[in-house]
Amino acid sequence: MNRTVPRNRKAAVIGSGFGGLALAIRLQSAGIATTLYEARERPGGRAYVYEDAGFTFDAGPTVITDPTCLEALFALSGRKLADYVNLVPIQPFYRLQWPDGSTFDYTNDDDWLLQQIGAMSPADVEGYRRFLDYAERVFEKGYLELGHVPFLDFKSMLKVAPDLIGLQAYRSVYAMVAHFIKDDRLRQAMSFHSLLVGGNPFASSSIYTLIHSLERRWGVHFPIGGTGALVRGLVRLFEDLGGTVRLATPVERILVEDDAVAGVATAAGGEERFDLVASNGDVVMTYDRLLGHHARGRQMAAKLKRRRFSPSLFVAYFGLEGRWDDVAHHTIVFGPRYRGLLKDIFGGEHLADDFSLYLHAPSVTDPSLAPDGAMSFYVLSPVPHLGHAAIDWDEEGPRYRDRIFDYLERHCLPGLNERLVTSRIFTPADFKSELSAHLGSAFSLEPVLTQSAWFRPHNRDDRLKGLYLVGAGTHPGAGIPGVVGSARATASLMLADAGITVDAEVA
Repeated sequence: MNRTVPRNRKAAVIGSGFGGLALAIRLQSAGIATTLYEARERPGGRAYVYEDAGFTFDAGPTVITDPTCLEALFALSGRKLADYVNLVPIQPFYRLQWPDGSTFDYTNDDDWLLQQIGAMSPADVEGYRRFLDYAERVFEKGYLELGHVPFLDFKSMLKVAPDLIGLQAYRSVYAMVAHFIKDDRLRQAMSFHSLLVGGNPFASSSIYTLIHSLERRWGVHFPIGGTGALVRGLVRLFEDLGGTVRLATPVERILVEDDAVAGVATAAGGEERFDLVASNGDVVMTYDRLLGHHARGRQMAAKLKRRRFSPSLFVAYFGLEGRWDDVAHHTIVFGPRYRGLLKDIFGGEHLADDFSLYLHAPSVTDPSLAPDGAMSFYVLSPVPHLGHAAIDWDEEGPRYRDRIFDYLERHCLPGLNERLVTSRIFTPADFKSELSAHLGSAFSLEPVLTQSAWFRPHNRDDRLKGLYLVGAGTHPGAGIPGVVGSARATASLMLADAGITVDAEVA
């Protein structure tokens, strides 16, 4: 990377999730001495790793949809992703399954995809082609053009408003899918993607149909060794560049002097001075806890707490003896309700009796993640966040896990309970306590149009000089491509503010 560095600059990045890692790599590649702080004993944030009884469990995320955004991080310093991580394509992307036993393999194999659509609803073959054309146009504008561009003032929002109106961004994902596709199961198959970033298909802007096109463009991938292997590869790249990682070092306070960031203070009692500080932590936690001693922190925390937040997740990790050769790597198990269940998940005061599930079976692709003759899994169920449903998860968690296991045994994994070797759960209460997630939300602010782009917390704070945000809570939002895109947007601001220029081709 060709660059102009006026003088030595120091930056701190708080949190080693994908957004924090990507930002730290970009800063270090540009010549800014960067220190990455992580509260837990392992890097990765939500992409944590559990090991038990010979099984390896990725805490999540597990769907890699844009390898090019990761390859770009290595290209900054003339390196290659393939030298650090082995990403392999997954087929099908997902197997979709309904209570009546029907299935749909979602893939980018046009012939196979159209054949399945035709078998379900012949009239929807042409409708799908038109939907894909629409999703491509949204992808070009919403992801390739705007996904890594910071929105710092309302003028920037007004500038793109005509394009958004032209793409009917005011309509929901589901409404736009339903405009093209008539079969109820196919509408679910083409609209569930916004759930991957914490959005309700019936409320999220149709801009999020771009996920469909993104997957069709680059496929779905998985790192051999699990998502944890990808995290380790990114950490190794950062350290190879000279960056510093401090694990088990929670930041307690962002230091401020005269409305400018001055450094960080850690739980161990130490203080270190930095020119620039970026938080990859939860946005409410950042302002409420790390900046609660300053008027700006209190003001922003109060403002953010009035926003709409994405639901939480209940996750059960489990290892089984035996093999299930007919199970796909990724399976979406739809329940008997779609719209009604989503209403309960995004605003219900109680835990619904039914559920829709995501089943992850990484041993299908990488048998090394389980002992010989065994398989590792996790199953995820979207649930209301703690602000909507006052559930005692210490009591309800084990019962909910057992209900899910019984359902999976009947519909996906016969013999599950008798072959169970180990299991553990992660609840909304854990999202709050372990990840400092406001209300236990798994994806930060809900991705509705009025909380997107300029309406989302900005990548650079408007008041405190030297303070930046990265990750799911800022533009463009959640998901690995989203938070890596946020790192690109935030890095562009930090480098410009530090007086550093880089080649446009690799910026």
